[in-house]
Amino acid sequence: MKRAATFVVIMMLAAAAHAAPGFDEVRANWRSSDWLLLDRDGETLQRTRIDTSARRGDWIALADVSPALREAIVVSEDKRFYEHAGVDWRGAAAAAWGNLWNTRTRGASTVTMQLTGLIGDEGRKPSGRRSIAEKAQQTVSALWLERTWRKDQILEAYLNLVPFRGEIIGLSALSQTLFDKAPSGLDERESALAAALVRAPNAPYAKVAARACAILRDMRTLHADAKTSAAPDPCVNLDSYAQLTLTRTASAPAYVRSDDALAPHLARRIANEVHPVAGARVRSTLDARLQRFARDTLARTLAELNARAHPRNVHDAAAIVIDNASGDVLAWVGSAGGLSNAAEVDAVLAQRQAGSTLKPFLYAQAIDEKRLTAATLLDDAPLDLATGGGLYIPQNYDHDFKGWVSVRTALGSSLNVPAVRALVLVTPHRFAKTLVALGLPLSQAGDYYGFSLALGSADVTLASLANAYRALANGGIARPLFDLANHAPAPSGKRVFSPEASFIVTDVLADNNARTRTFGFDSVLATRTFSAVKTGTSKDMRDNWAVGFTSRYTVGVWVGNADGAPMWDVSGVTGAAPAWNAIVNYLHRRTTSRAPSAPPGVVKTRVAYQSDIEPARDEWFVRGTEMERIGLTANAAAASTTNAVRADAAAAKIGAPTDGTIFALDPDIPPARQRVWFERAGGGARLTWRLDGKPFGHDARAAWLPWPGRHVLELVDARGETVDKVGFEVRGAFAKTAAPASK
Repeated sequence: MKRAATFVVIMMLAAAAHAAPGFDEVRANWRSSDWLLLDRDGETLQRTRIDTSARRGDWIALADVSPALREAIVVSEDKRFYEHAGVDWRGAAAAAWGNLWNTRTRGASTVTMQLTGLIGDEGRKPSGRRSIAEKAQQTVSALWLERTWRKDQILEAYLNLVPFRGEIIGLSALSQTLFDKAPSGLDERESALAAALVRAPNAPYAKVAARACAILRDMRTLHADAKTSAAPDPCVNLDSYAQLTLTRTASAPAYVRSDDALAPHLARRIANEVHPVAGARVRSTLDARLQRFARDTLARTLAELNARAHPRNVHDAAAIVIDNASGDVLAWVGSAGGLSNAAEVDAVLAQRQAGSTLKPFLYAQAIDEKRLTAATLLDDAPLDLATGGGLYIPQNYDHDFKGWVSVRTALGSSLNVPAVRALVLVTPHRFAKTLVALGLPLSQAGDYYGFSLALGSADVTLASLANAYRALANGGIARPLFDLANHAPAPSGKRVFSPEASFIVTDVLADNNARTRTFGFDSVLATRTFSAVKTGTSKDMRDNWAVGFTSRYTVGVWVGNADGAPMWDVSGVTGAAPAWNAIVNYLHRRTTSRAPSAPPGVVKTRVAYQSDIEPARDEWFVRGTEMERIGLTANAAAASTTNAVRADAAAAKIGAPTDGTIFALDPDIPPARQRVWFERAGGGARLTWRLDGKPFGHDARAAWLPWPGRHVLELVDARGETVDKVGFEVRGAFAKTAAPASK
């Protein structure tokens, strides 16, 4: 009989040995319910859930579990865990005795016995009381597991595999869902609450709190001394704490911390193109620290733009950072979130009007075609161009005209009319082909956009626009971005501009003096180290850009509203440029950025302008196009004067008073103290006032002592022609007479 029993035990042990997997196998087979997007160094950027049947996090090593949690589990589930060999015979005897007398006791299953059910076929059976045969099998499996696994491996596997509450499996998912922290940071109260859920995962809040209270008191008993005896009761307010904590499981769609949600838009793109499986770890080219800095910088920029004193109605921002040499995308912030009305929109890939950001490519093409040089003069004066839909009349950003300016000044100060004149030379058709060669997603031929293409009427994406600027940084060679989704090697580049034209345009974009006509000397576009940058604002202030590059990186920033709503009083300098500047300075916080070396095909020549149109300077030319003295012909000079007069006229009007205004003199105010103000909107010093046919000065704002009657106010140009005219009326009143003195 004894031999038969021994044989049965040996057979059961043999079966358990054959069925039980090893620790390494269990750990290797573990699959998170998410896939992870990693940065270039393996740091987690984004956690995206795929398996909706359960929430499982990463496998957590026992060394990364807080001591409080390890102690709480042992106190709660298996007080003699480190003493027994898989089966707690003393606990089993106590449980049997309690069952005999119908006394409620804790179960006799040890952590090891429970683990056998989690790693074997029993783990897939419905929960409930086990039969005697199943108990015997579990006991034998536990004995074998203790012989082949170490205690730390048993406890580690148990913490990763045990169900906690609802769909949550394993300590990683529990700690991040309930406590928004890693398992290494759980304190005593959190650990007790977690351990209480093992016994009753879906129990009511009060029952879980009561169980956690008992565990906390048992833990205190283990470390009883004078200090703990004087400590406050650990169960104070535990009911409300348990209810507040456990409600998170119902509301959290995924257990992600803010630091694990750095690149949601890029993760969604990769998910759509690569389709990673649960547990997959996809390494990207992003830099987690840079990504975090860019995201926080954009959020701060939006907060400043929407300060209560001067709200600007701008809720979205995006940024991309590219390595010039490799094409690796180092940062991809699709939305700064927070204030956004459409945070799911990936603004790095959304198509928006480019604004003035296309001008560098236009001038580069004109220089390559030898139609212009950086010193060539262009007339910044009113321009009417006949088109199929009527007249195209471009205006400058500041609604002013500067007269004759060099290409350097026109590009640096982002003047619109000279850019349109350059496009007339290049033609919209050829310029559109250049933009397509740079990778910009133009959907129509150049003739569709017409001359407005010079001012960025075409829709582009932030990713494609930044990569086009990268072509200038690389001497005119355009290459695709490194494909983060498929990790395919980038194809060979295509030359779009010559090294000479790229160098000259880069030199202009880096020239702070060239920006002063529009942006002033103290511009946020200037960085601590070399950089070349251009801003742009689309029609009705719906899109705001700042795109540029250093010797190592290309940075693009967009600010606007994802729903297309216009911003209020936001320009490239006040909107996107501050964030661009901050990102560039962060990138070069420890390294310098050096200006590119001049290619062999360019020469530097001293240029002087007749009539002091611009100060003399050293200028870069494509070899063979250099000039030492530049001036205007007699016809051009005359046209310049005429255009200047026309510029004042075209840009000016009477701001106040408006036509038909009636002023009433107040008899209670001394007449000498009453004034009517004439105010001019736009225009320059060549304009003068004329009141009732007589000159009245030339100040932009002039005060007039009112006189009753009807009056005509005119704004007159240098030739004596009326630019604007309004009529107004002053109505008098009987002045109060002093009362006779009393006698």
